[in-house]
Amino acid sequence: MAGKQAKTLTRSQMAFALRVARQGRWPDRDQAMLLLSAKAGLRAGEIANLTWQMVLTADGQIADRIELHDRAAKKRSGRTIPMHRDIQAALTKLRPRGVAEGPVIRSERGGALRASSVVNWFHAFYRELGLEGCSSHSGRRTFITQAARLVFKVGGSLRDVQQLAGHRSIEQTQAYIEGDGAAKRRLVALL
Repeated sequence: MAGKQAKTLTRSQMAFALRVARQGRWPDRDQAMLLLSAKAGLRAGEIANLTWQMVLTADGQIADRIELHDRAAKKRSGRTIPMHRDIQAALTKLRPRGVAEGPVIRSERGGALRASSVVNWFHAFYRELGLEGCSSHSGRRTFITQAARLVFKVGGSLRDVQQLAGHRSIEQTQAYIEGDGAAKRRLVALL
């Protein structure tokens, strides 16, 4: 895949991936990883570095946002990401009773997964699903593309998407956004 961007996921592909993840050996963990990628736009390394302190309120409840610390993000691009309700539900199921610290995504041995392990998991999972060209970055590209297409509906701008993605420049964010042939045809028809 050198030189190629990871493919984005359609809604039906994401739904299929979540259904398959529910049937796996670690269903709660696997669903949480998929959702953190596609509904929060986290990179593999950020998923691996995410701790419970970043997703819990002071009184130990699942928060309404992810407070991604600089030390957990690429190029120290920590940020606050509003938490999608599906992620809240997945984290509620995933969280061991009473745990308020340590890694959110754990290996089978109980420690934190390494970023490379998260990358490998996504690669193997998408290959198992028959989704060619998908990787750990597919969920992130899906998140950024969907956010860019919808941001105008909430009165936002591409700058908001850039900040959610943790990019330093709008150009970097634009490179992640997948074009839509059907939308382009509808647009030209309006002219």
